[in-house]
Amino acid sequence: MSALRNAVLLDVDGTLLDSNDAHAETWSRALRQAGYDVPFARLRPLIGMGGDRILREVAGLDHKSAAGKSIAKCRTEMFLSEYLPRLAPTPGARALVEVLRARGLKIVVATSASEEELGALLRAAGVADLIEAASKKDDAKTSKPAPDIVEAALQKAGVPPERAFMIGDTPYDCEAARRARVTIVAVRCGGWSDERLDAAAVYDDPADLLAHLDRSPAARLLATGAAAS
Repeated sequence: MSALRNAVLLDVDGTLLDSNDAHAETWSRALRQAGYDVPFARLRPLIGMGGDRILREVAGLDHKSAAGKSIAKCRTEMFLSEYLPRLAPTPGARALVEVLRARGLKIVVATSASEEELGALLRAAGVADLIEAASKKDDAKTSKPAPDIVEAALQKAGVPPERAFMIGDTPYDCEAARRARVTIVAVRCGGWSDERLDAAAVYDDPADLLAHLDRSPAARLLATGAAAS
């Protein structure tokens, strides 16, 4: 019988790339240009949920409406052209993914980012060449904190929930993973407190997780990397 590899599902923004503040700033700017005065402080706690939810929460807009589409397009263009070139990976991002891959795990992204943004985000995080598959905004009917994106990532990995764990940085990642019955390990580098990160374990950043990897909740899947199906 063929071997079934275990998998790690990776969020990108805030987890592998220090981008959460930039997303809040670009949402604020794009909304302001459209006549909605929504400050950074209002938007920052929402980063990590889907853009459709953000638009509805702060402006009462449907993301499929003309206004919603225009604001989202403006935000994306602003983020990619003005902010992304200045962003840096979170500490240890590439090293962690390299080790997880070397240990036999299938590397699958689970993100609310669009197709347009995803490749650029992975390149900025320094991990584009290490990713084997990805679930993104268009793969989910409902965005985080719904479990759709995590469930889509499991399908792309070809594993059941018990054969995977997820690494994320927001309460929305944690809720989505729990609802998909996937063990969630969180990192603080996205800007959230431990109390809000309802995860199996919380680490400072990818470097901290890497330093404690064999004592982390992921250890049971790292022991073999691949097992008989």
